[in-house]
Amino acid sequence: MTGELGHDEIITIGRLGVDLYPLQSGVGLEEVTSFGKFLGGSAANVAVAAARHGHRTGLVSRVGNDPFGNYLLLELARLGVDPSFVGVDQQFKTPITFCEIFPPDDFPLYFYREPKAPDLEILAEELDLDAIRAARILWTTVTGLSAEPSRTANFAALEARGRAGMTVLDLDYRPMFWADPAEVTAQVARALESVTVAVGNREECEVAVGETDAVRAADALLERGVELAIVKQGPKGVLAKTRSEAVEIPPHPVDVVNGLGAGDAFGGALCHGLLEGWGLEQMLRFANAAGAIVASRLECSTAMPTSAEVADTITKGA
Repeated sequence: MTGELGHDEIITIGRLGVDLYPLQSGVGLEEVTSFGKFLGGSAANVAVAAARHGHRTGLVSRVGNDPFGNYLLLELARLGVDPSFVGVDQQFKTPITFCEIFPPDDFPLYFYREPKAPDLEILAEELDLDAIRAARILWTTVTGLSAEPSRTANFAALEARGRAGMTVLDLDYRPMFWADPAEVTAQVARALESVTVAVGNREECEVAVGETDAVRAADALLERGVELAIVKQGPKGVLAKTRSEAVEIPPHPVDVVNGLGAGDAFGGALCHGLLEGWGLEQMLRFANAAGAIVASRLECSTAMPTSAEVADTITKGA
């Protein structure tokens, strides 16, 4: 996985696959008659979202040596993400994810990643650590810590950066990827030693630091060394806290079509706000609006808004 990412502003590491989303809403998969095919995976979606805001982004991941893998490599490039660090795995097939759509708040996911997804086969020795150090933001996920050799690769990337620049840990807890929640807590504790920003919802915070109350969860994350803790609270909005400031804002209202991509849109917009040096309130309002836009659309990656769309949404909602 040798690429030319030395000048990329943002590098994400982790999950990449194909989303097959039903084109019918309100019915189970057994009744669906047609699907849309989209690039998916949290780390990939965040990279796409950040690219839509004009940033040079690169993704470290792997795909299978199959037509779906070829599609993802082409789609990353089409959506503005450098695919140079996406390897082609000769053993495991490109994963597929199905969902069901029951607005406004029920979107079951079905992951087809057996016996193993290629994005968990990222190797530490194949990382370009110079590029990772040079990126202004490194975005990692808890899912990347769920299995070897991806776990070792993620920690190698974190250790290479130290706390230089901005390093984000997306708490991104998917219980089906872990055998034991206690193992999640242990791996997150180790990762928090190296990151400057942590972001997750209340359920993810409970697994990470044993707290579901937003303020207590943010405090627990700060106590573990991060500089910025962000706790997403669903219908209660989002809280961001540093050691000297706390901001809480309500969600941006929207008619939900598919809520699955909202968190990744939030992540890409968060990266934009961090790179622009915005204050907490401006950054949260922008990220919330970006997430709301994607929640109002069917797909994830191709639904990511531009900065102008987000600004227009904020203005209309003011």
